[in-house]
Amino acid sequence: MTQSDVSIRPLLSRLGVSEAVLSAGNLNVRSPIDGANLAKLATHSVADVDTIVKQAQTAFLAWRSVPAPRRGELIRLFGEALRAEKEALGELVSYEAGKIRVEGLGEVQEMIDICDFAVGLSRQLYGLTIASERPGHRMLETWHPLGVVGVISAFNFPVAVWAWNAALAIVCGNPVVWKPSEKTPLTALACQALFERVLANFDGAPANLSQVVIGERDTGEALVDNPLVALVSATGSTRMGREVGPRVAQRFGRVLLELGGNNAVIVAPTADLDLAVRGILFAAVGTAGQRCTSTRRLIVHSSVREQLVARLKKAYAALPIGNPLTAGNLVGPLVDESAFKGMQSALASAREEGGVVFGGERVLADQFPNAFYVKPAIVEMKGQSATVRHETFAPILYVLSYDTIDEAIALQNDVPQGLSSAIFSNDLRETETFLSAVGSDCGIANVNIGTSGAEIGGAFGGEKETGGGRESGSDSWRAYMRRATNTINYSRELPLAQGIRFDV
Repeated sequence: MTQSDVSIRPLLSRLGVSEAVLSAGNLNVRSPIDGANLAKLATHSVADVDTIVKQAQTAFLAWRSVPAPRRGELIRLFGEALRAEKEALGELVSYEAGKIRVEGLGEVQEMIDICDFAVGLSRQLYGLTIASERPGHRMLETWHPLGVVGVISAFNFPVAVWAWNAALAIVCGNPVVWKPSEKTPLTALACQALFERVLANFDGAPANLSQVVIGERDTGEALVDNPLVALVSATGSTRMGREVGPRVAQRFGRVLLELGGNNAVIVAPTADLDLAVRGILFAAVGTAGQRCTSTRRLIVHSSVREQLVARLKKAYAALPIGNPLTAGNLVGPLVDESAFKGMQSALASAREEGGVVFGGERVLADQFPNAFYVKPAIVEMKGQSATVRHETFAPILYVLSYDTIDEAIALQNDVPQGLSSAIFSNDLRETETFLSAVGSDCGIANVNIGTSGAEIGGAFGGEKETGGGRESGSDSWRAYMRRATNTINYSRELPLAQGIRFDV
């Protein structure tokens, strides 16, 4: 038994995952920290998924009639359970996803925050009253529960993305079927166990309100293709989105896609470079560059490029890299060997295109021979090449130069992805231009902060190959509900719209 096995079993037991589950099948779950096997889970078959979705549909028929504030009370209690187990669940996230401890805890805090948001939302599922053109008539919009919501999540945020969807879906009156990444299923089982713990003491909620399916591609496809799944919310690569979107559309279901990001930071001549270095550093190397909002391109004014790059290299050289559960380490491992190979391939391509590479090599291989720790890389490029325009899910920061703000914005937008963006500038005209219709084409545009670290109060998502979906705050709840327009005639007449007369 490895050190990871010894440390993780008590965590799982505390969170409600039984010992028997951990050795029930053939899906190997390994820790990016040291490559150790954490569990062998049983997987669901395509037939199992069909049964689970039918159970969720039965739950929907009951849950949709429960008043929304009562549904919000269930999520409030779940938020309290998360508060009580924040340390344990956060540590489990670190073991399974390789995040440093504070990021694991931060991800659980996101879950708590979205629960708080959803509780308030449960009393604010507002429609509109609309002026009718017909006398004696009233027109309004009403919002109703949608149906079974399927959630497909990625390894890099193994619990927060589910919570963004599940908390809103449940207060909106929908059950949830969750297919987690096969790389991080243990955190999903732990969340499900915590939810079931709350559900057991909650009066009036149906069984199977939240369920987890464990498996690989065939399991996900079965969820995507099931006609009873009213909405599929999928987080992952653009390649995955290209497959999921058309499959759901073919059966006229709804799809919410959160896909790739090739996020840029523009640094202007007036920028506070102390602020910029700090903002870029976290956004570029946090989670070992494995966030969809990670900064991958640095578009810096020619007049400050040399100074800024020198400061960044100094900061990169001082980064503590190592076991993410060890206090003080800021960069943990890549998720697996495939991620490492992808990073090395991108760096080789950048060199062929004239890029000058700083960092990027594997480290700690003697200490962790089955894990993949790397030095984050800074790559100075001559221009925005094909390699730069491609998203590599690793800590690579490509550096480009610009001379005018229009040129910088054009570079920023000249990639297929459109998730997150930022500008560091103290020039009001520049920042307002960046935020305007002629500025950033991303779903997230920030000023004097980095590209990552979004708060749950704002709708999260992006444009172009990022998929166009929105999760979490603002009015993203509408994705989980169906809208009805209602017209009520309280007169004794029957005037038709647009002045049409149809008298016999």
